[in-house]
Amino acid sequence: MPTHREPALRTIGFRKAFGDHVAVDDIHLTVPAGSFYGLVGPNGAGKTTTLAMAVGLLRPDAGSAEIFGVDVWRDTVQAKGLIGVLPDGNAMPERLTGREVLTYLGLLRGIPHDTVAERTDELLQVLELDTAERTLVIEYSTGMRKKIGLAVALLHAPRLLVLDEPFEAVDPVSAATIRTILRRFTGGGSVIISSHVMALVEQLCDHVGVISDGRVVAAGPLADVRGAGTLEDAFVDLVGARTGGTEGLAWLTS
Repeated sequence: MPTHREPALRTIGFRKAFGDHVAVDDIHLTVPAGSFYGLVGPNGAGKTTTLAMAVGLLRPDAGSAEIFGVDVWRDTVQAKGLIGVLPDGNAMPERLTGREVLTYLGLLRGIPHDTVAERTDELLQVLELDTAERTLVIEYSTGMRKKIGLAVALLHAPRLLVLDEPFEAVDPVSAATIRTILRRFTGGGSVIISSHVMALVEQLCDHVGVISDGRVVAAGPLADVRGAGTLEDAFVDLVGARTGGTEGLAWLTS
């Protein structure tokens, strides 16, 4: 049985290749229980692949993952019951309304009908999707899809949320609501988000992992990773990113 002493997530030696391209190469990460963990890295660094393997959506070529001590690939049903996931792409039944999606997926998980109805009402209202009661998901904007995806992830009251770019294309008012929900969730649970926005990670997270070229280049408490500067400064130093490089665009100012 999982215990609160176990890390919320531990990945051990993750490796994944697509043809000749190694997307993830020997990744070890430990996410403490109760933490708000940010996973950052350049485009193509391996963040989404790592998270997909960690939650059981993509089988690794090597390595393993544990959710509160439960092996994701040996005890898949138990492990997935502990997590709520907002994956990259966020595919879901599109010919249903938001309420129908939540009702269907809640009942599929075995949650009692009355509980599903009560939680659905609350989630739609808090995430401001109740005004789109009769709108099919296929007609949702990108931001609305993110919000209904978050509602699905929260519906069964998981212990760990794993969210891939949860704030992408979300308006500022909705983003503030989501931040409040996630902060409240860490009162008893744990959250992992991936993001390209360093200021957002710095504002929300207490731990951070930096991935570059499929490897972890830094991980730990936010204060330790960012050092004396900002997280963005540390990120640029860690991944070896180039800044500037606009000398050849003189025609833009001519």
